[in-house]
Amino acid sequence: MENPTYLLLMAVIQEQDLDPATKALQSMGASLTYLASAGGFLGRRNATLLIGLPADKQSEALAALHEACRQRIEYMTLPLEGSPMPMPAPVPVTVGGATVFALPVERFEQI
Repeated sequence: MENPTYLLLMAVIQEQDLDPATKALQSMGASLTYLASAGGFLGRRNATLLIGLPADKQSEALAALHEACRQRIEYMTLPLEGSPMPMPAPVPVTVGGATVFALPVERFEQI
């Protein structure tokens, strides 16, 4: 009998989406680990999920992440160009959702 093919999904999500995302993934039987991380652009706290699952469950896991991880509009303050006084102007930035990397797994063991 051949072993099923496994994947490691690495999903970077916003911290406020962590609870609904982990509940959705755990309900489908995915094994996961949470790592605290920070975004480089806004410097906000993120969560990186390491998700181990059979390859045939990938589309189900992506659908769960799509449902749980929302995009939001946040405002950054940037100085106005050419202004004699450094008055910050709020600029809308779309953040959130999930960035997902799918990596094939050569070997998988639960000890």
